[in-house]
Amino acid sequence: MNDPVAGPEIPPEVSEFIENRTYDEIQIGDQSVLTRTLRPEDIQLFAIMSGDVNPAHVDPEYAHSSMFHEVIAHGMWGGALISTVLGTEFPGPGTIYVSQTLKFSRPVKVGDTITITVTCTQKFDHNKHMIFDCLCT
Repeated sequence: MNDPVAGPEIPPEVSEFIENRTYDEIQIGDQSVLTRTLRPEDIQLFAIMSGDVNPAHVDPEYAHSSMFHEVIAHGMWGGALISTVLGTEFPGPGTIYVSQTLKFSRPVKVGDTITITVTCTQKFDHNKHMIFDCLCT
């Protein structure tokens, strides 16, 4: 039985994709890249998970009359993909990020492919913290 505090066990097929890089292994300028294509089911799952059922995201008829004229991804879908990189690959498991500033340049629509690039820009030896530049294009 899973410990509710520890969370569910990670299935082996998922854990094989999880990497970890330690503070000492990461150099300024190192980066990691993740590419994803937005699917309708991504929007539906994000709406269910977040509770954000804004019709701009989930109702094609409503979205057609909006400023973008079609369903768009939740802005935080991109933020969640940044979290995916930080928590599973770069640096990886154990990473806790404490601040995030986002700027949305354009909407992401179904079928759009975005690339998330996470780059280490600063390291602080006294507390082993790092600053990353995260860009979704």
